[in-house]
Amino acid sequence: MDHILQIHFQSFDQGKDLESLQSMLLARALDVTNHAYAPYSKFKVGAALLLENNITLVGCNQENASYPCGICAERNVLFCKGALHPNEKIKSIAVVVQNESKDNNTPPTPCGLCRQVLSEFEFNNHQPIQIILGHPDRKTWVFNSCADLLPFAFTPSSLT
Repeated sequence: MDHILQIHFQSFDQGKDLESLQSMLLARALDVTNHAYAPYSKFKVGAALLLENNITLVGCNQENASYPCGICAERNVLFCKGALHPNEKIKSIAVVVQNESKDNNTPPTPCGLCRQVLSEFEFNNHQPIQIILGHPDRKTWVFNSCADLLPFAFTPSSLT
């Protein structure tokens, strides 16, 4: 039996075209790319997370000469949220890439590890997390849920 899977997302020519709160979050993610440590890939990623209490947290990728020791911007900010605001719900996350070696008109998409971590945070959030992928001056995509990026996530119920 064949099945068809559809996802829903919005596409904008520029992140500036988003509503003001989304645009602000995207700008914060862009700002934090300046603190990314990416001497090897030159692929600087910033993430900004908006909590329900309107606190914004930021994180950026941190590379390491021993590649597996680094961390992506998305997991950096999510784990920061877990440490500093464990009981606050997440409203949305924005992710921006500044890549010195390429034209970045395609919105960044989280790696598989980050999608899995986002999925578990959404599961524990008990409500969808909006995901904004793009750049203030470039094409931007807005997803209403992590499930749109990882529809068959490994969840706590997968362990039983």
